[in-house]
Amino acid sequence: MVQRQPFHFGQELRRLRTASNLTLTDLARRVHYSKGQLSKVERGIKAPSRELARLCDAALDAGGALVRLVPGAPAETTESREPPDGTGEEVWLMQLSADGDSWFQPVGRRQVLAVGAVSITGVSIGGIQALPSAVAASGAESASTLAASRTLFDQFRQFGQATNPAIVLPALIAHTHTLREVAAASTDVRIRQRLFRLGSRYAEYVGWLVQETGNDQGALWWTRRAVELAEAGGDRHLAAYGLVRRALITLYREDATQTVDLARRAQADAAVPSRIRGLAAQREAQGHAIAGDYDACMRALDRSRVLLAHRSPAPDGPVIGTTNLSDPVTMITGWCLYDLGRPHEAAELLDRELGRVPAQAVRTRARFGTRRALAHAVAGEVDHACDLAAELLDSAVAIGSATIAVDMRALARVLGRHQRNPKVRALSPELGTALRILPSSASSS
Repeated sequence: MVQRQPFHFGQELRRLRTASNLTLTDLARRVHYSKGQLSKVERGIKAPSRELARLCDAALDAGGALVRLVPGAPAETTESREPPDGTGEEVWLMQLSADGDSWFQPVGRRQVLAVGAVSITGVSIGGIQALPSAVAASGAESASTLAASRTLFDQFRQFGQATNPAIVLPALIAHTHTLREVAAASTDVRIRQRLFRLGSRYAEYVGWLVQETGNDQGALWWTRRAVELAEAGGDRHLAAYGLVRRALITLYREDATQTVDLARRAQADAAVPSRIRGLAAQREAQGHAIAGDYDACMRALDRSRVLLAHRSPAPDGPVIGTTNLSDPVTMITGWCLYDLGRPHEAAELLDRELGRVPAQAVRTRARFGTRRALAHAVAGEVDHACDLAAELLDSAVAIGSATIAVDMRALARVLGRHQRNPKVRALSPELGTALRILPSSASSS
């Protein structure tokens, strides 16, 4: 079956092309692939890439038919492996090695607080100040502990935007555990619940940064801990956002079916806050995009815009999801248009929206900036794509993102078709070095 797939794709590509009265030369110009490559694909000699399938699908208005003929990444379960049960005060602390690999290592409560002392004693790590260790270790149920932790979370978030996760994760994880300990020891029910809820946001943020290191299983483990902490604090809704986070992992595995399913489940309960359902609708749109379903993608984006515009009561804690995009739906629309094989439209939206992202949001700018460069490259604007990529390579390497690396590798493959281009030749050594440094996720390996 696998051997026959290129032949079936080629047959359908030829049928759709001739039905559209296009020659191979015409189609080659539209998708920016050579006539020779397309000829080999049509004859079943060469297997199509998913990128080529999406471009041809859009150019021939195939409604996802060509995309569905190209198998995606192997389906993998999103259930994470549980670490062994701990005993006593034992917790799981993520340790990061220099090469970006990561694992779970059990440590005792004293060890956690010792690590935490570096980040929560008033000692500054990259400008981050935190709680006095005596307060954190005592389990005192004071409102000042909660307020200081809330302020610290915003600082962690800012720090995470500009640095490698390996730098911020140890202190962030230690503080997550400290919040859990303080909450568990508190006799004030209201303060205890708020501490648990804040701890859940810490754990959710840890999960996202762990995914950035390339450890999908670790990310899922931390997401589950976030849901448990939220439920201990009386918040039953973070479980829906946990589905959105899981869908991000399946998205990078190019598993459209599971991405859409998880995102729809997150939207199913009308009692879930509109912001979470709006973010879930965005993820659903991204799932439809990698499946080549333009209409379903646009419907989900429209639904997301309505939900995110809904005025809700001020959240009791940090805002869920990114705070660096002034118009997240439009930015995600640009993202989706690339996956839908419409790189020109994608590049136009991403150009405009990136100009509105704050300069200090380095990770966000690098994440969407890489997709912007990729969109320009696939649209045939190779020189401009090289200029854009050259501007963001240093930032991408500094923040060490496995998700950015996925698009950067795709960019390298596209530029590899233009080796005679002087700008491609000039960029190639730096791009190759960056790709060797950036972490790889299980989704892209």
